[in-house]
Amino acid sequence: MTRTLIVSALSAAIVALGGYLYLTTSQSASTSSEPFLAVNAQETEADATEAAEADAPEVIEMSIGDADAPITVIEYASMTCPHCATFHLNTYPQLVENYVETGQVRFVMREVYFDRYGLWAGMVARCGGEMRYFGIVEMLMEEQREWVQGEPAEVAANLRRLGRRAGLSDESLDTCLADNDMAEAMVAVSTEQAEADEITGTPSFVINGELYSNMGYSSFADTLDGLLGDIEG
Repeated sequence: MTRTLIVSALSAAIVALGGYLYLTTSQSASTSSEPFLAVNAQETEADATEAAEADAPEVIEMSIGDADAPITVIEYASMTCPHCATFHLNTYPQLVENYVETGQVRFVMREVYFDRYGLWAGMVARCGGEMRYFGIVEMLMEEQREWVQGEPAEVAANLRRLGRRAGLSDESLDTCLADNDMAEAMVAVSTEQAEADEITGTPSFVINGELYSNMGYSSFADTLDGLLGDIEG
C-alpha cells in the first residue's frame, strides 16, 4: 500500500480518535456538556501547540526475538493494508519459526497510520500490552477483510469484539480507545520514524539499517542468509 504519510501528528490523531469518541459517547453517559468530537473539532491552534509540547506518553517499541540477535528486521505496516495482511499470513510465520525463534533475528513492528481505522486497530493491539500485542496483530491481519467493513460505528464495534476475543475487558478497551494523549503520541512517533527511514509504502522493511520493499519468504530468506553469512564470515 502506497499513500501519503500523515505529517501532522496532532491533527491526524484528533480527526481519527474524534470519530471513535463520537461513536462511544452516544452509547454512554458523559460528564461533559459537549460531545468529545465537538471539543476536538473546535480545538484552537494554541491548544494544539500546547498539547504537542506537553509530555507525551511513552510509545513502546514492540518486538520479538533475542535482543542480541545479529539481525534486526523492522517492519513498517498498516493494519488496514491488504499487502501487510498477506505478509503476516504467508511470510511472517516462517520468519518467526526459522529466524526469530532460532535467535538469528529480532523482529520489530512499527505501525503506519494511513486512516483512522488503522489507528483504532493499533490502539486495540497495544491495549493488550507487550505480551499480547503480536497475537492481537495477527488476529487483526487474519480478519482484516471482515473488521474493516462498514461505517465507522460498525468498524469500532468489530474492533471491540476482536479485543474481547483476545481477552480484553470492555473497561480496558474503553480506557485505551479514549486515550487521546496516547493516540497523538502514537501518530507522532510513527510519523517521525517513517520519515527518518524514508518509508513511502507498506509493508516496508529495514534490515540492519537498509531499506527493502515488500518481498515473499524466499527472497526474505535469501536476504537474511546472505547477511548471516557476511556476519559469520
